[in-house]
Amino acid sequence: MAGCMVAQRRFVFFLLSALVVVAMTALQSVNAVEYQVINNATGTAGGTRFSNEIGEDYSKQTLISATQFIWETFEQTSEADKKSVERVILIVETMDGVAYTSNDEIHMSANYIESYSGDVKMEVTGVLYHEMTHVWQWNGNGQAPSGLIEGFADYIRLKGGYAPSHWVKPGEGDRWDQGYDVTAYFLDYCNSLSNGFVALLNKRMRTGYSESYFQELLGKTVDELWTDYKAKYGK
Repeated sequence: MAGCMVAQRRFVFFLLSALVVVAMTALQSVNAVEYQVINNATGTAGGTRFSNEIGEDYSKQTLISATQFIWETFEQTSEADKKSVERVILIVETMDGVAYTSNDEIHMSANYIESYSGDVKMEVTGVLYHEMTHVWQWNGNGQAPSGLIEGFADYIRLKGGYAPSHWVKPGEGDRWDQGYDVTAYFLDYCNSLSNGFVALLNKRMRTGYSESYFQELLGKTVDELWTDYKAKYGK
């Protein structure tokens, strides 16, 4: 009996040690990326609201948290699974629209921050989760539909718990690759059919893209899946 207890304790210790190593490796990986936040809209109403209600420190921590969440969701457990990105920069500036990402730089609209009527901190957090996905996701070597790319980004926002109230409801939309919230909810449905589907689809999109990926992973064409999805919600 005593020997059995010792063996069990050793196993628990080994398991906990392994979990600690995994957690530390993930943290080191995140910390290997440099995150920078620049407010180029200081002196404007939007830039001031960003400083007062969101702040550079919070934004930087959100970029880090979003990165970790994206890697976990995409099941990117090794450096070989991930894009090689040394630095991510968030730039708050006076511009139209909401935000866009280019060359690992996230450009956030101070105009949008100024005009947003709800919880601006929560909204910006969601936007950053979306934009950070563009930094880390695979895009089918430029062959994937833009709607699917944007759907992936909103899927991360959805699973992170930052979907805003103005999004469409599940089952709504005209086509599966319509993008953003429509495609995000469709991807969520597909992932419910086979947990890990979204991660596998992203991995396949590392070098190219084909609609056949849906059938290979889920046993149905993407159009059949869309029909089933719409039927589930009576749409």
